[in-house]
Amino acid sequence: MITGAPEMLKVTRTIERVAGADVSVMLLGASGTGKELLARGVHDASPRKKGAFVAINCAAIPETLLESELFGHEKGAFTGAVKTNEGKIELAQGGTLFLDEIGDVPLPLQVKLLRFLQERVIERIGSRKPIAVDTRVVCATHQDLDAMVAEGRFREDLYYRLAEIVIRIPSLAERPGDAGLLARHFLTKYAAAMQTGARSFAPDALAAIDAWSWPGNVRELENRVKRATIMAEGKMVTAADLDLEDKADPIPINLKAARELADRKAIRHALARAEGNISGTARLLGISRPTLYDLMKAYDLQP
Repeated sequence: MITGAPEMLKVTRTIERVAGADVSVMLLGASGTGKELLARGVHDASPRKKGAFVAINCAAIPETLLESELFGHEKGAFTGAVKTNEGKIELAQGGTLFLDEIGDVPLPLQVKLLRFLQERVIERIGSRKPIAVDTRVVCATHQDLDAMVAEGRFREDLYYRLAEIVIRIPSLAERPGDAGLLARHFLTKYAAAMQTGARSFAPDALAAIDAWSWPGNVRELENRVKRATIMAEGKMVTAADLDLEDKADPIPINLKAARELADRKAIRHALARAEGNISGTARLLGISRPTLYDLMKAYDLQP
């Protein structure tokens, strides 16, 4: 996890604390915020790390096939079932099952999923033989499950089984400075993979990255940088290469109206742009190193 934002560092510390406890974890956040990466983090930091990490996107599979994907089926259970198949739950034996977009599970299947969570046994489609399964469940969604429960579209008892620990993931726009850090990471990654000449960002690109709201979060940022790595004609990626030219205004910094908030935001953006270098950060902010150290100490900021 690449981050320097306190909002995201708090999430990662929470992941580290809950990983060792054998409880169900629910990750709530917008699309593209890194829910699967964090789910893998829960698995890799847990005693189950030697077991399998099995992921399934409940929104990507037709309702008629989702039950078979989760619980498996016996040969001849339905038309086309030419052999016995283990479901994702069974494949996650001893490991972690990641249910992405859990809000898209239909109500009839929610009942069967609840029974599994209560009894830790499953039955494949076409069989009445119970199969004991020891797996940890981590789920994620971008939907408002509280509203879905109130509207009767999601079972309340299932919600509380899945939400023993709830972790809310901030959007990229709520992580000041992280867009710049991640952009550099993706540029290095794709420049090496595609053997292109792009090596750094032009000033207008850095300003556009800082100012853009990133509605598609980290996934959008990665896609834009990947495209820009291909499109850049020289060693520097421009705002035009990112397709962000004229799409974002500079970040407003009003020291009179909100001195502390503006100082924090400006320092964090400058630290990210200077890659943590204190002298470079001071130059970007137009202040001396001692002044920067004093401000960082006052606002409890780290390079």
